[in-house]
Amino acid sequence: MEKLISENESVYIPIGAVHALENPGKIPIELIEIQSGTYLGEDDIVRFEDL
Repeated sequence: MEKLISENESVYIPIGAVHALENPGKIPIELIEIQSGTYLGEDDIVRFEDL
């Protein structure tokens, strides 16, 4: 699934969902990541190879 996000929009990514981000535009983006839940550590993140 692909979804184009514009300025001031957000997207929810469920726990366990494999996902990737890409900026198809020419203007640099600023991304703010928000984590929620009882555990907010980063040692449970699994990185996959970029395309």
